[in-house]
Formats: sequence, C-alpha cells, structure tokens
Amino acid sequence: MSVTSIIQPAVISALEQLFQQTFTAKDFQINETKPEFEGDYTVVLFSLLKPLKQSPDQLGKTLGNYLLEQQPALFVSYNVIKGFLNLTISDSYWSDMLNKHFEDKAYGKKAGNGKKIVVEYSSPNTNKPLHLGHLRNNFLGWSISEILKADGYEVIKTCISNDRGIHICKSMVAWQWFANGATPESTGMKGDHFVGDCYVMFGNVYKEEVRSLVEKGMSEEQAEKEAPVMKAAQQMLVDWEAGKPEVITLWKTMNSWVYSGFDITYKRIGSDFNKMYYESDTYLLGKKLVEEGLQKGVFFTRPDNSVWVDLTADGLDEKIVQRKDGTAVYITQDIGLAVNKYEEFKYDQSIYVVGDEQNYHFKVLKLICEKLGLPSSDGIYHLSYGMVELPSGRMKTREGTVVDADDIIDEMISVAAAKTAELGKVKDFTETELKELYDTIGLGALKFFILRVDPKKRMVFNPEESIDFHGFTASFVQFSHARAKAILRNEDSNKEYIYQGSSPLLPLEKALLIMLERYPQIITQAAADHNPSLLVIYCYELAKTFNSFVTEHRVLKAESADKKELRLRICRMTANVLASGMELLGIKVPERM
Repeated sequence: MSVTSIIQPAVISALEQLFQQTFTAKDFQINETKPEFEGDYTVVLFSLLKPLKQSPDQLGKTLGNYLLEQQPALFVSYNVIKGFLNLTISDSYWSDMLNKHFEDKAYGKKAGNGKKIVVEYSSPNTNKPLHLGHLRNNFLGWSISEILKADGYEVIKTCISNDRGIHICKSMVAWQWFANGATPESTGMKGDHFVGDCYVMFGNVYKEEVRSLVEKGMSEEQAEKEAPVMKAAQQMLVDWEAGKPEVITLWKTMNSWVYSGFDITYKRIGSDFNKMYYESDTYLLGKKLVEEGLQKGVFFTRPDNSVWVDLTADGLDEKIVQRKDGTAVYITQDIGLAVNKYEEFKYDQSIYVVGDEQNYHFKVLKLICEKLGLPSSDGIYHLSYGMVELPSGRMKTREGTVVDADDIIDEMISVAAAKTAELGKVKDFTETELKELYDTIGLGALKFFILRVDPKKRMVFNPEESIDFHGFTASFVQFSHARAKAILRNEDSNKEYIYQGSSPLLPLEKALLIMLERYPQIITQAAADHNPSLLVIYCYELAKTFNSFVTEHRVLKAESADKKELRLRICRMTANVLASGMELLGIKVPERM
C-alpha cells in the first residue's frame, strides 16, 4: 500500500465529516509536492472550491487542521499556497516502509490478478536479418510483457513469422540463379545475412533488368512486370502455393538458415517467445469467417467476386477481405489468427507491437472483429510505435542505409569498450569479466536509449550519445547500482537491527525514500499505459537522486549508528529497485564497473 492510497481515503473521509457531502477520488488530485515548496504530497483544492463554497485558503486550513488532528501519526504539518494543500508525512511512515522492504527483491511486483494478456512482437520477414527497427519492436514487446507480468498479469509472448509471399520467393530465385550452390556454412555467414544478401541481389538484378527493358522502348510500368527475374519470383509463388516439392524443399531450407540466424540474434538481445506462429500455417485462416460475415451482412461481394467490408460509417473506407480468386489477404489472416489466439489462450487483451505505419490496419481489424461479434475483438490493442531513424535520416533498404541488428549490437559493444577504457577503472578485470561488462554496458545502452522514448514518438538513434556515464543513459544507472553495491560490500550492517528514526530524516534521505515507495505505482502506470519509458525515466531519476545522496552524506562513516543503518538500508533498497526496474527493461546491472 502506497502513501497516496492512504492519503486519498483520509482526505475523502475528512471532507465528508467536515461538509456532510459525498466525495470520491475523482473529485480532487493528489500529486507529489513540487521541490520549491515545503511538503511531501499536495492535495489540489480547486475542483472542491465551487461545490463547497470555500476560498482556497479557508478550505486548505480547515482540511489541513482536521487531518493533523485525526491522523497525527501520518501527518506532521501542512501549508497552503494558492489552492494547494501541501502535506508533510511523518518520518516514522518512511522508516517503517524502509524496514519492511529494504531486503525485498520482489518489491513492487504484484500477485497474479487472474487476467491473461497475449503480446505479439518481433514478427520478422524471413528474407533478411533483423534490423534497427526490429530492435525497437523487440525491446518494446519484451519489456512491456515483463512489466505486465510484474503488475500481476499472466503474459504469453508470441511471434508470427512472415515466412511466405513474393518477398520470400525473391530470395529463393536469387539463390537459384546466382548463388552457385553456396550456403551459410560454405561462406561462413550467419544464415539470415546470407539470405538477406540473396534478397539484395534480387533487387539489384531486377533494377538492371527494368532499366534494360526501358532502354529497348518498353514503358517502365510494363518493364517492371516483364522483368525475367520478377516473373520467375511470381511463378515460384504460384508453385509454392501449389505445393511443388522442389520449391517447398528449397523454401524450408532457406527458412531454416534464417531461423538459425534469428535465434542467435534473439539470444544476444534477450528476446524469447512462448508461442511461434508461421504465416505459412495461418494465411488461410479467416476464410470461413468471411463466409459467416457474408451471411450476416457484414461483408458484401463485388461484381468481380471479391469480398469487401464497408467501414465508411465508421470514418474509414471500404476494405477488401478476400480477392476475386478466393484467396485471403493479410486482414483475413489476422481476423482468423485473432480468433485462433483467443480460442487457445482465452485472453483478456491481445497486444500487437507494430509500427505506426499499420495504425489503419489495426483500426480495421478491430472494427471487423467487432462487427462479426467475435469475443476476441474487445481485447485487441495496437501498441503503435514510431520509426527509428539514424542521424543521417530514415533507413531505406533500396539505398543500403538499413542497419542490421547484429552490426549495431557489435558497434555498441565496441563503443562500450572504448568509453570504459577512457575511465580507466577496470584494470583489475579479467578478459572474461571485461567481455561480460562490455556486453552488459553496450546492450544496456542500446535498450535504454530506445526505450527511454515514448513509443508513440519517432526517434533518432545515435550510438555515441547512448553511452555516457553522467547522462540520461543505462550506463549512468548501471554505475549507480555498482556504486551502491560497492558500499554494501564494505558494510557491517546488523540486519536484525530496526532503524529507530532517532534523528530527523535529512532532505536527500527522505527524497530517496519517497522515490523508492513510488516504484510499485510506476510499474502499474507503465503497464496501464503500455509505456516502458515511464520506468526508464524512473530508474534514471532514482539513480540521480541516489548519487546526490551518497555524494552529500557519508554512509559507512555516518555521524551515528542509527544514521549508518538507515543509509545502508537505503543503499540496499535502492540497489534492489534499480536492479529490478532495469531487469523489467531487459537490462543487466553489474556488481562493479
């Protein structure tokens, strides 16, 4: 239970006793008191003035006096400033909180609430490696899954592999025509990079064939259709859907190369899944639902026999759900997969972590599911996020500016090694310890830098800016954790001792305790908002306050035994909360650095 959950009913009770009216938590706000004012928590009075016919000063004093009189163990003083009632919480409340939780490594995490959430993320194409944009997707999907778990939900992490279609056939044709039987093993390449090179090769050949046909007098539009390499890819797609054995064998082989490469990258970044779906298994899902939708009048058939849904009354437009030849489109598959997931997991919410270029698609998906009366519709939620750009601008596959995930990870570890060497504090580390430290710092910096941005916003990623031992970075938080652990390694604390609070809490001591007490609320808010950046900001602010605290106050040589024990317990709880918060973001914190 947080202090705000105690203050709120206390204020409601006071108002009802004083004014003989009924109040709820929605009638007023409680915020942390701003640093420039005295107090810990502020009751915002403005919404109460008109119904109570009170002036701000009059209401503040009446309410403040009543709270101090009724709950002297919780409230010790108050002040009123222009409609804000600033309340000071007793030191005993904070010391009790510290004594209860300073060793609790599960602090902030809730017991199961009986609700189930499916989170779908990553969802790559099997024709190229994961890239920087995929990293944002994976980091968001994984971290929001862990945050939801910490908030009491049962979470099933899923991924759908986009393993069929014309883009896959392009890589296959390129391998047949130009690879001369080469394999990832024969070339020493990671499987996903090998297949990705085949895809790039297709694009280069296609571009050259179109140019050549245009030079011979063909229109560009016609040349794009008649290019031999493109016609071969289209024929391969037909052969794949017909189940031609040699095509299926090649498809399985090349996909296995890609999956092997993906597995290595997933292991490096810490992504994992409870359930894998494959488009090759799901692309026909939903066709039965199209038939049912036609019978219910949700869909209509055009003269060419294609099937559509009219969403103009919902502010959208008409959307095709089945082609004239009876084949499914993406939305058809997604309708079917939504039902499939619901039947399998009976979820309360199904979160799709997909970039904001698909905002329209997910509006359509939810609307169609609602119109069909599917139980899966209520839980559909699109966790939309902005694209990642480089300082040079947006990444583009055709222009060769896409940054492979493996390359950016390698670069981050290299930057971590260089930045750490500059500090010169790891001379006693072994080679194995250094490698682990550089991986921890490099990957931590990458995740933190990407997750610190609100998912809805686009972002620019700059590796050099992401590792700074004094800035808004993972390395600063990691250093703060290591600093706390260094103090604790030298402690001689008596864990049976109960801090008595014999001397008043100093400002930074109290500030840290207030921040530590907020941790469970931050988890709940980040879960509710599907926004890991709230946790990132919290971890940074906690680390910053902790560094100010240990710079200002001695811990091991404190002015009294009571203060020493207080500060050691603050150090221990801070280290635990930093480790816990960063773990929910997928970031390790070293014991020393």
